[in-house]
Amino acid sequence: MSELFDHLYDHYHQDVFQFLMYMVRNREQAEDLVQEVYIRVLKAHEHFEGKSHEKTWLLSIARNVAIDHFRKHKNWKKRLMNMFDWKENQLIDSAALPEEIAMQNEEVAIIYHSLGKCTVDQRSVVILRYIHELTITETASILNWTESKVKTTQHRAVKALRQHMSYSKEEGGERLENKRAK
Repeated sequence: MSELFDHLYDHYHQDVFQFLMYMVRNREQAEDLVQEVYIRVLKAHEHFEGKSHEKTWLLSIARNVAIDHFRKHKNWKKRLMNMFDWKENQLIDSAALPEEIAMQNEEVAIIYHSLGKCTVDQRSVVILRYIHELTITETASILNWTESKVKTTQHRAVKALRQHMSYSKEEGGERLENKRAK
Protein backbone atom coordinates (compact mmCIF):
# COMPACT_ATOMS: atom_id res chain seq x y z
CA MET A 1 0.00 0.00 0.00
CA SER A 2 2.80 2.39 0.86
CA GLU A 3 4.40 1.94 -2.56
CA LEU A 4 1.08 2.44 -4.33
CA PHE A 5 0.33 5.58 -2.34
CA ASP A 6 3.82 7.00 -2.97
CA HIS A 7 3.46 6.22 -6.69
CA LEU A 8 0.08 7.96 -6.93
CA TYR A 9 1.26 10.94 -4.92
CA ASP A 10 4.53 11.37 -6.82
CA HIS A 11 2.95 11.09 -10.26
CA TYR A 12 -0.39 12.85 -9.84
CA HIS A 13 -0.26 15.18 -6.84
CA GLN A 14 0.24 18.30 -8.96
CA ASP A 15 -2.63 17.36 -11.29
CA VAL A 16 -4.98 16.76 -8.35
CA PHE A 17 -3.95 20.01 -6.68
CA GLN A 18 -4.36 22.06 -9.87
CA PHE A 19 -7.77 20.53 -10.53
CA LEU A 20 -8.97 21.39 -7.04
CA MET A 21 -7.40 24.85 -7.22
CA TYR A 22 -9.39 25.61 -10.35
CA MET A 23 -12.52 24.24 -8.73
CA VAL A 24 -12.42 26.07 -5.40
CA ARG A 25 -10.19 29.03 -6.34
CA ASN A 26 -8.55 29.14 -2.94
CA ARG A 27 -5.08 27.73 -2.30
CA GLU A 28 -5.58 26.77 1.34
CA GLN A 29 -8.94 25.17 0.61
CA ALA A 30 -7.44 23.26 -2.33
CA GLU A 31 -4.63 21.99 -0.10
CA ASP A 32 -7.17 20.79 2.47
CA LEU A 33 -9.21 19.07 -0.22
CA VAL A 34 -6.10 17.34 -1.61
CA GLN A 35 -5.65 15.77 1.82
CA GLU A 36 -9.25 14.60 1.70
CA VAL A 37 -8.63 13.06 -1.73
CA TYR A 38 -5.72 11.01 -0.42
CA ILE A 39 -7.70 9.92 2.65
CA ARG A 40 -10.36 8.59 0.28
CA VAL A 41 -7.67 6.97 -1.86
CA LEU A 42 -6.38 5.11 1.18
CA LYS A 43 -9.89 3.94 2.01
CA ALA A 44 -10.85 2.96 -1.54
CA HIS A 45 -7.62 1.70 -3.11
CA GLU A 46 -8.75 -1.92 -2.84
CA HIS A 47 -11.84 -1.12 -4.93
CA PHE A 48 -9.79 0.28 -7.81
CA GLU A 49 -10.22 -2.27 -10.58
CA GLY A 50 -7.81 -0.75 -13.08
CA LYS A 51 -10.53 -0.22 -15.70
CA SER A 52 -9.50 3.42 -15.97
CA HIS A 53 -6.16 5.17 -15.76
CA GLU A 54 -4.92 6.00 -12.24
CA LYS A 55 -5.02 9.71 -13.04
CA THR A 56 -8.65 9.43 -14.17
CA TRP A 57 -9.52 7.59 -10.96
CA LEU A 58 -7.78 10.20 -8.79
CA LEU A 59 -9.40 13.12 -10.60
CA SER A 60 -12.83 11.54 -10.26
CA ILE A 61 -12.21 11.27 -6.52
CA ALA A 62 -11.03 14.90 -6.51
CA ARG A 63 -14.18 15.92 -8.37
CA ASN A 64 -16.35 14.17 -5.79
CA VAL A 65 -14.41 15.80 -2.97
CA ALA A 66 -14.95 19.21 -4.59
CA ILE A 67 -18.67 18.55 -5.05
CA ASP A 68 -18.96 17.46 -1.41
CA HIS A 69 -17.16 20.67 -0.43
CA PHE A 70 -19.61 22.79 -2.44
CA ARG A 71 -22.57 20.91 -0.95
CA LYS A 72 -21.35 21.79 2.51
CA HIS A 73 -21.57 25.46 1.66
CA LYS A 74 -24.93 27.17 1.24
CA ASN A 75 -24.68 28.59 -2.26
CA TRP A 76 -22.83 25.78 -4.00
CA LYS A 77 -25.27 25.60 -6.92
CA LYS A 78 -25.11 29.35 -7.43
CA ARG A 79 -21.29 29.29 -7.32
CA LEU A 80 -21.13 26.47 -9.85
CA MET A 81 -23.68 28.15 -12.11
CA ASN A 82 -21.81 31.46 -11.95
CA MET A 83 -18.61 29.77 -13.08
CA PHE A 84 -20.16 29.02 -16.47
CA ASP A 85 -21.02 31.48 -19.23
CA TRP A 86 -24.23 29.99 -20.57
CA LYS A 87 -24.27 32.18 -23.71
CA GLU A 88 -20.74 31.20 -24.76
CA ASN A 89 -20.84 27.64 -23.32
CA GLN A 90 -17.53 28.03 -21.52
CA LEU A 91 -16.13 28.44 -18.05
CA ILE A 92 -15.69 31.95 -16.73
CA ASP A 93 -12.26 32.68 -15.32
CA SER A 94 -12.29 35.80 -13.17
CA ALA A 95 -8.72 35.32 -11.99
CA ALA A 96 -6.26 37.97 -13.03
CA LEU A 97 -3.86 37.28 -15.86
CA PRO A 98 -0.13 37.22 -15.06
CA GLU A 99 0.31 40.62 -16.71
CA GLU A 100 -2.49 42.07 -14.58
CA ILE A 101 -0.93 40.62 -11.44
CA ALA A 102 2.43 42.15 -12.36
CA MET A 103 0.77 45.53 -12.90
CA GLN A 104 -1.07 45.27 -9.57
CA ASN A 105 2.15 44.34 -7.77
CA GLU A 106 3.90 47.32 -9.33
CA GLU A 107 1.06 49.64 -8.31
CA VAL A 108 1.10 48.29 -4.75
CA ALA A 109 4.86 48.84 -4.60
CA ILE A 110 4.38 52.43 -5.78
CA ILE A 111 1.67 53.00 -3.17
CA TYR A 112 3.84 51.66 -0.34
CA HIS A 113 6.84 53.63 -1.57
CA SER A 114 4.70 56.77 -1.75
CA LEU A 115 3.23 56.08 1.67
CA GLY A 116 6.76 56.11 3.07
CA LYS A 117 7.14 59.71 1.86
CA CYS A 118 4.05 60.88 3.76
CA THR A 119 4.19 62.22 7.30
CA VAL A 120 3.73 59.80 10.19
CA ASP A 121 0.25 61.22 10.87
CA GLN A 122 -0.77 60.88 7.23
CA ARG A 123 0.59 57.35 7.09
CA SER A 124 -1.28 56.40 10.28
CA VAL A 125 -4.58 57.67 8.92
CA VAL A 126 -4.16 55.96 5.54
CA ILE A 127 -3.27 52.64 7.15
CA LEU A 128 -6.14 52.77 9.63
CA ARG A 129 -8.74 54.05 7.17
CA TYR A 130 -7.85 52.20 3.96
CA ILE A 131 -5.86 49.14 4.93
CA HIS A 132 -7.65 48.28 8.18
CA GLU A 133 -10.90 49.79 6.87
CA LEU A 134 -11.78 51.57 10.10
CA THR A 135 -14.37 54.35 10.29
CA ILE A 136 -13.44 57.96 10.93
CA THR A 137 -14.77 57.61 14.47
CA GLU A 138 -12.71 54.49 15.14
CA THR A 139 -9.60 56.11 13.66
CA ALA A 140 -10.10 59.22 15.78
CA SER A 141 -10.48 57.09 18.88
CA ILE A 142 -7.29 55.12 18.18
CA LEU A 143 -5.24 58.23 17.43
CA ASN A 144 -6.88 60.22 20.23
CA TRP A 145 -7.83 62.94 17.73
CA THR A 146 -11.03 64.70 16.79
CA GLU A 147 -12.96 63.38 13.80
CA SER A 148 -12.30 66.70 12.09
CA LYS A 149 -8.54 66.21 12.43
CA VAL A 150 -8.83 62.69 10.97
CA LYS A 151 -10.80 64.00 7.98
CA THR A 152 -8.34 66.83 7.37
CA THR A 153 -5.31 64.58 7.70
CA GLN A 154 -6.93 61.98 5.45
CA HIS A 155 -7.62 64.61 2.80
CA ARG A 156 -4.02 65.86 2.94
CA ALA A 157 -2.68 62.29 2.94
CA VAL A 158 -4.63 61.33 -0.18
CA LYS A 159 -3.43 64.50 -1.91
CA ALA A 160 0.18 63.80 -0.91
CA LEU A 161 -0.11 60.16 -2.03
CA ARG A 162 -1.39 61.23 -5.44
CA GLN A 163 1.55 63.59 -5.86
CA HIS A 164 4.12 61.03 -4.72
CA MET A 165 2.55 58.30 -6.83
CA SER A 166 2.47 60.37 -10.00
CA TYR A 167 6.12 61.28 -9.43
CA SER A 168 6.98 57.61 -8.75
CA LYS A 169 5.19 56.50 -11.92
CA GLU A 170 7.02 59.10 -13.99
CA GLU A 171 10.29 58.08 -12.37
CA GLY A 172 9.51 54.40 -13.03
CA GLY A 173 8.66 55.17 -16.63
CA GLU A 174 11.97 56.97 -17.08
CA ARG A 175 13.85 54.02 -15.57
CA LEU A 176 12.02 51.67 -17.94
CA GLU A 177 12.90 53.85 -20.93
CA ASN A 178 16.54 53.97 -19.82
CA LYS A 179 16.63 50.15 -19.55
CA ARG A 180 15.15 49.83 -23.04
CA ALA A 181 17.71 52.29 -24.46
CA LYS A 182 20.59 50.22 -23.05
